[in-house]
Amino acid sequence: MKKFFEIIDVIVGTINQTMAVLGLSLGVLLAFINVVLRYGFDMSLTWAGELTNYFFIWSALFGAAYGFRQGAHISVTLLIAQFPPAIMKYFLILANLISVAYLGLLSYFGYELVVMLVDFGEMSVDLNIPMWIPHLVLPIAFALAAYRVAEKLVELLKTSAHEIELFNEHEVIINEIKGEK
Repeated sequence: MKKFFEIIDVIVGTINQTMAVLGLSLGVLLAFINVVLRYGFDMSLTWAGELTNYFFIWSALFGAAYGFRQGAHISVTLLIAQFPPAIMKYFLILANLISVAYLGLLSYFGYELVVMLVDFGEMSVDLNIPMWIPHLVLPIAFALAAYRVAEKLVELLKTSAHEIELFNEHEVIINEIKGEK
């Protein structure tokens, strides 16, 4: 069973990273090309603005899902760091449970939106594609993010309260500065 979850971890991580990098790279490239065409040749790709927006949205949401695995999201730990380890662990478990529920709901409602857009047959103005295609990012990215938080939750449940270390960005920066000098 452990091997199965390791494989899932690699697949989810690859999807998140690839979509984040591709979305950002393609969005920047398309915006650059459109700017060059507009100012250099007095012409423009009418659909480029809409597609660039979709690339950046997909990049941001898949990047956010990837950030859950890396622990890159902002967390204010000033208050819970003052509690004994057992209480701190309880609050961390509670926060992760709330996050999984919230991300799961966002994924579900994203799915409902995609189904509704398929039923309505709404088309994109500039790209002339069905609107459900760019909105697929919602159920997929939020489901992957929920999975990542659930991974963290399982890891937290397996860890002893005394072994839990809170991520403190200021301490990381101070240690990096000390290491450079």
